[in-house]
Amino acid sequence: MPGLVRGVARTAVVAGTATAVSNRVSRRQAGRWQDQQQPQYEQQAYEQQQAAPYQQPVYVQAVPTPEPQPEVDMETRLARLKELASLKEMGVLSDAEFETQKQQILNS
Repeated sequence: MPGLVRGVARTAVVAGTATAVSNRVSRRQAGRWQDQQQPQYEQQAYEQQQAAPYQQPVYVQAVPTPEPQPEVDMETRLARLKELASLKEMGVLSDAEFETQKQQILNS
């Protein structure tokens, strides 16, 4: 049994060491690639800045526009007034109601 534990322990140490070394090599290689590519990125960024100078953003506030009221033509107004007059003659509308409705039609 001690030989089995010793073998498992040795395998664990070897695997752990290999993983640590592999990670360190990967990090070092990534650092080298980054150092090589960094000047290229800086050059590209500089060229882009020179090609398109900074422009101040323009902020526009949206102002709701009121919807235009439909224009009622004179013929429609006259037809409505005639209808009102006939309703008053029949006794459906009182004098006050007739005047109120007439003013609304004339002001529209």
